[in-house]
Amino acid sequence: MMLAVEHLTARYPGTEVDVVSDVSFGVPVGGTLGLVGESGSGKSTLARAVVGLLELRGPSRVEVDGMDVTPGGPAERKHLRRRVQMVFQDPAASLHPRMRVGAAIAEAAGVAPGRSRADAAQQVPRLLDLVGLSKGLGERYPFELSGGQRQRVAIARALAAEPRILLLDEVTASLDVSVQATVLNLLKDLQTELGLTYLAISHDLAVMRYLCDEIAVMESGTIKERAAGDVLFESPRHPYTAALMDAVPRLDRTEERSFLLVGEPRDAAHRARGCSFHPRCPVGPEVREGRSRCVDEVPELLGDSHPVACHFPLA
Repeated sequence: MMLAVEHLTARYPGTEVDVVSDVSFGVPVGGTLGLVGESGSGKSTLARAVVGLLELRGPSRVEVDGMDVTPGGPAERKHLRRRVQMVFQDPAASLHPRMRVGAAIAEAAGVAPGRSRADAAQQVPRLLDLVGLSKGLGERYPFELSGGQRQRVAIARALAAEPRILLLDEVTASLDVSVQATVLNLLKDLQTELGLTYLAISHDLAVMRYLCDEIAVMESGTIKERAAGDVLFESPRHPYTAALMDAVPRLDRTEERSFLLVGEPRDAAHRARGCSFHPRCPVGPEVREGRSRCVDEVPELLGDSHPVACHFPLA
């Protein structure tokens, strides 16, 4: 596995509650794993923990390209920075407003081992061309670019350090639909050309279905279901997954929605015991008798090719 995560548990500094709890997954070389879920489900927190922006707790283990980076010492941090880069949702916030585009990319290119400042500057035209931008844009400031161009610059800056893994955090959420398509196609082409591995985060199920080989559904800081993209969309097994898919607007919908979510997700400090989803579950103990197990026991993520964490999975 290019990226292997085992029992990852993390919380924010100064708090006493785990936001992400006991999450495990692997992403093979050249593969794409997507994390989907509502806002507050723990997707972005998980990504930040993987790249070392949050301290890991308990038996957490993160392995990148065959090296255990969990301890977080100087050697591990250097390995992590060289192998893993992150592309954020808002490129305007991740690019310095007073730094020209070319200088921002050159700064990131200087992280690669053995590169001088002059060598890093020479990489800028190649990186701009790689993401479909003209080299003349290197002299502009971020505010002079469109949203799609800024996101391409952010991708180029992430690629400047020659990573093996990209963490894509809602990279198309702030873009128009037509621009989303060009950025997604660019990411697919870059993955094929450079052999990149992706961990992608999005609330947009259509984006995940197009981009990802496998999708993991997160709720309350844990993975509730994981399967290949087509399998997950054809036959979701967790009620939460079915509810997310049922919430997607469809012009051809003729029947009423079967899986309605009631109420709002609880914060980490007030999660329910047992299955964290049971107070909102459309087929749980609140609406069906004989399902008190959901209140008393935490379900395990069980299954080989299509694991699900539910005491009463859908057929």
